[in-house]
Amino acid sequence: MLKAYVFMNSLEANIRKNKTKGELNAIRNNDEVPAIIYGGKKQNEKISVSKKTLKSSIDKENFLSSIITLNVDGKSQNVLPREVIYDVLSDEPIHVDFLRIVPGIKIKIEIPVEFINHENSPGLKRGGVLNIVRRKVELSCPSEKIPEKLTIDLEGVDIGESFKISSVKLDPDVVPTIQGRDFVIATLAAPTVMKEPEKPAEAEAAEGEEGAEGAEAAAPDGEKPATEGEKKEGDGKKPDDKKPAEEKK
Repeated sequence: MLKAYVFMNSLEANIRKNKTKGELNAIRNNDEVPAIIYGGKKQNEKISVSKKTLKSSIDKENFLSSIITLNVDGKSQNVLPREVIYDVLSDEPIHVDFLRIVPGIKIKIEIPVEFINHENSPGLKRGGVLNIVRRKVELSCPSEKIPEKLTIDLEGVDIGESFKISSVKLDPDVVPTIQGRDFVIATLAAPTVMKEPEKPAEAEAAEGEEGAEGAEAAAPDGEKPATEGEKKEGDGKKPDDKKPAEEKK
């Protein structure tokens, strides 16, 4: 079973009017990150967001495919993060581009695939291997209907089963950019080496007794099979020392 759903975060933002590089650096030194909101028929908006809050959002999965509600000076609007620029030395975010969500406008976006309930899959319990063909699926969808992720439930799934894009239940306006074929997202393949089932302790003990009885039966009457540590007759004998050759006078 596969499903898709939308997830929304929230960020506080402030309007900024600075333009010069020095003014932008001053914002960054104040633990803020310059950003811009664009798209639709409205003018671009220059804003800044808290670096700490932004980094917390980026650290979450699927930041670039999640709809975010920006609260800009008391007014809220939904946006989609499209690009985060990082400092080449510190790897800290120094600028963010947000696309304004305008109902009806379609965009292309890669949506991640999530797999759940591994422990409830009979195929995985028998040593099957989950072969992930696509970790992300590119979709074309209205900006207000972007799924956060596609979830594949592995409960009850056995070896030989596969998951195709046709199994995903999406909104009619949300379609994969790959058209004309029912492509595979993942398969549950058989293991290359089958696991040999472990023998019960009773069976191992019985095998040991049978082996001992067989060894006694093979020995001649009246003799016991040699055990470890015992020496057979003659084992301790040393070869006769050779006499040194007589010296020639």
